[in-house]
Amino acid sequence: MGSVDAQHVALLRELLASTPWLDRTEDFAHALRRTRDPGGLMLLGTPDDEPWHLAAHLDDEARYSGLPQLAPSLVRWQPPPDAPAHLRIGLDRLADARRGQTLFVVNSEEQAPVPLLERIDDARRTGATILSLDHGDRELSSLAHESISLRPEREPLTFEGLQHLVSTAAGQPGADRKPGLRERLSRFLDVVSGPRIVD
Repeated sequence: MGSVDAQHVALLRELLASTPWLDRTEDFAHALRRTRDPGGLMLLGTPDDEPWHLAAHLDDEARYSGLPQLAPSLVRWQPPPDAPAHLRIGLDRLADARRGQTLFVVNSEEQAPVPLLERIDDARRTGATILSLDHGDRELSSLAHESISLRPEREPLTFEGLQHLVSTAAGQPGADRKPGLRERLSRFLDVVSGPRIVD
């Protein structure tokens, strides 16, 4: 399964090379990597859609890249009391959020439910950095320090594909290094004029 996902992401990156999506996901991944300590990255979905798949990928990237701070705590709305400890993390974890920790919110719906927005606002007030991956939800984006939004009807990418790109970019070596002026200018020129063709 892992090699299939890796091949899928490699192909996706190749297909999107001439679009701004790779830069956007790398910038977002840089924000993810700013989480200071292991256990400081909290991953939260909606009451009806928990981001299990993304949690598994981030956990893999944390192991492969040697960056334990990328291993997320999956925060659940109603964890069963008999679940293993790592699957029993409830919303009370957000009350302990503090500066240096990150709340990564994944909203697959067009608009975040009000209880989700309230929880995000509470975590932001205690100092947590808020990141969101969504479908262009303005209220959610306004609460987030960094957000990456996808409108599937307009973009050559699925919501699941975007999650793959973000998790892979987070684990890449050098993803925490911001490109210099020369690299940014080169990327800009490539986007505006297209890549140079060598004779």
